[in-house]
Amino acid sequence: MRVLLVIAALWLSAAIAIAAEKSPVPPCGTTPVPNYAAVEVAPAVEVISGSKLAAWKPPSCVGWGAKDDGVLVAIAGRFAFKGSTDDLLKRFGAISTLKGLKYWSVSDGGWRTLITSAEALEAPESRHSRPDFTLAEMKSGKDLYFAQQDNRTSEEVVYRMQVRDLSANGFVVAVENTTPVRSYMLTLFNPDDLLSVHFVERESPGVYRYYGLAFAGESLAQSIALRQASYVNRALALYGQLTGKAPPPVKQ
Repeated sequence: MRVLLVIAALWLSAAIAIAAEKSPVPPCGTTPVPNYAAVEVAPAVEVISGSKLAAWKPPSCVGWGAKDDGVLVAIAGRFAFKGSTDDLLKRFGAISTLKGLKYWSVSDGGWRTLITSAEALEAPESRHSRPDFTLAEMKSGKDLYFAQQDNRTSEEVVYRMQVRDLSANGFVVAVENTTPVRSYMLTLFNPDDLLSVHFVERESPGVYRYYGLAFAGESLAQSIALRQASYVNRALALYGQLTGKAPPPVKQ
C-alpha cells in the first residue's frame, strides 16, 4: 500500500500525546471520545488502564464485556480516500499485505518489522493457508480466520474476524485472538486477551472517519512493564495500513 507524501510536513511535525484523562467513547450513535482528528492531521489517541479501565463500560456496539485489567487504546481520525467503502473493506480482507508492516519500537528506539507473517486460513483448526478473503466473504458476516506472527512471538497466532453493521457508507470489523500468544516457553497473552474493533464510515465524498479500539488484557507482557507507547504504536501502524498514510509514532 503506497504511503502518500502529500502534506508530509504536517505529518512529520505533528505530535501524538498519550492521554489518560478521558475514557474512550466509540461512535455508537454519540459523539466519540476522542473525537475524530481533521484530515491530514495525526489521529487523536486516548489510553486508559488500571482503575479507569475497570470503571469503563463498553457500549453494546463494541461487543465486549467490562474489562478489569489491561490496556485500552482508542484512535480516531479522518483520512482522504478516493475509493469506495468496499475498497476499504477489501483492505481488511487482504491479510497477506500485513506481512512486513513497520512500526516504531519504543524498546529498540527505531523502526522495526511488526508483522513477520500473515495469511488467511481455510479454518481455525486446519492452519491451511488460502488466498486473501474476497469482498463477498467479508460481507457475509461469517467468522473468518487468519494467522499472524509478529516480531515478539515465536509462533503464529490465530485470529477471528467478523464484519458487522455493514452499510453503503461504512462497516465495523471485530478481531480477537483465538490461540495464545507465546514467546518460546512463555505465554504472553491468553485467547481473547487481544481484542480490537474498527469503525469505518464515509463522512463526505472522498473523506472517511476511522475509530479504533484495541484492548490487551492483563498479561506477562504487562508484568514486565511493556510501555503503553508500544500498544499505541502497534495500533497506529494498522491505522496507517488502512489509510495508506503512516502517522508519526509515539517515541517515549
